[in-house]
Amino acid sequence: MQNRGNIGQLLIDIIPDMCFVVSCEEMVLAYNQRAREVLGLAETPTGDLHFYSLLTDDSPHPLLPVMQMKDTLHEAEVRFKGKNGRVINALLFIRKIAGLDQEFLYVVARDVSQEKQKELDLLRFSNVVHYTVNPIQITDADGRMVYVNPAFEKASGYTKEELIGMDPKILSSGKYSKEFWQRVWEIIRAGNVWNGEIENRRKNGETFYAQLLISPIIDADGKVVGYLGSHRDITKQRQLEQQLMHSQKMESIGTLAAGIAHEVGNPLTSISSIVQVLLRTTQDEFFKGKLSLVQSQVHRITKIIRDLVDFSRPSNYQLQPTDVVKTVTEAVEIVKMGKKAKDVEFVTSVRQKIPLLSLVPDQVSQVFINILLNAVDAMDGKKGKVETVIDQDGDSVRVRMTDNGVGISSEHLPKIFTPFFTTKRVGEGTGLGLWVSYGIIESFRGDITVESKRGQGTTFSVTLPLNAEEYHHA
Repeated sequence: MQNRGNIGQLLIDIIPDMCFVVSCEEMVLAYNQRAREVLGLAETPTGDLHFYSLLTDDSPHPLLPVMQMKDTLHEAEVRFKGKNGRVINALLFIRKIAGLDQEFLYVVARDVSQEKQKELDLLRFSNVVHYTVNPIQITDADGRMVYVNPAFEKASGYTKEELIGMDPKILSSGKYSKEFWQRVWEIIRAGNVWNGEIENRRKNGETFYAQLLISPIIDADGKVVGYLGSHRDITKQRQLEQQLMHSQKMESIGTLAAGIAHEVGNPLTSISSIVQVLLRTTQDEFFKGKLSLVQSQVHRITKIIRDLVDFSRPSNYQLQPTDVVKTVTEAVEIVKMGKKAKDVEFVTSVRQKIPLLSLVPDQVSQVFINILLNAVDAMDGKKGKVETVIDQDGDSVRVRMTDNGVGISSEHLPKIFTPFFTTKRVGEGTGLGLWVSYGIIESFRGDITVESKRGQGTTFSVTLPLNAEEYHHA
């Protein structure tokens, strides 16, 4: 019998998992070499060693349910107190065994701490990827998307259901050649990281820019099994850069405009004087007609120069408390008097009480009149509607003027505030109205923007900051 006991002990000692023989009273009767090594136990059980004393305080206690079962293998997860305070996550395989005079529990405990740690690491990684503000996509080795995080859905405008299984080129702007993307694929398929700026298209067709980093996902054998693409949206950064470049261009053009006004103004004055003298001295109707034509063109050039000077030279007008609502209303009334506006409906709404702002009334009125005149022209002689909404947005007042006219094409939109740029027919516009308006609003530290699509109308937004000394309606 002693030899049989020794043989039994030898058999469980060679098992790589921890093994225990437990009585129905949950007392440990025997354990193997692996249990001794991992838990720091004595060579043989001494005294009353309760099985649960080997577990952490927060570990489940799975033995009792097994005792109430019949010949059933039961699995459970527990946490052992290992040597040096280390917690060991283990998967238990528990079977009830009938002895000669009593029943026992045979417990095999498999250490799954590493697997648990991997699961925890994966969970942490997935949470970081899922909740990060940066758009993230994961593709398989063929480049088909298998995962996108909520930030990617928001940035692209697509839902994950629309993206999973699709090629990332669904977002392509079409700007880059096949050779460009072939070079990218060569880099990442070789197991290297690619980093660069790209231009994409949202589902609604809008352009968005991203700093893209593509990292290959490599398995234990060194094989590339997928790719992780991390996008950092730099659309606002690009817009700010473009605004800065535009402001710098405006500053340069303003300096040039001052020089042109000076050089051209003096000769025009001489020409105008000579024309007036000739008109008074000649009786020839033919020459009078020609001279009148010259005089009208001189006046036109003079107006252009005056606009240039107004833009390039700081205003001498004095700032004063200005009722923006009243100014907009008066501008609408002026434009309504025009012949082209007879079939245009004007609607003005004020969302809330608007404080007075320190502005130059004549200048800001000129801005609103310019925008409204352009809106009327956009109707192209047909019936239309111009809606103006005045609202306070935080620390600024915003005036939005929307028409349902012909709209502005995407290639013309970036040039809309450029001097001498116009889409009107020859003789119908100088291309300086919006340029001057931009300069006026900028001088008040405000902003003027435009949104438009061909055939879908146009919206101009004028934003004016509230002043430190706020003037309010009485």
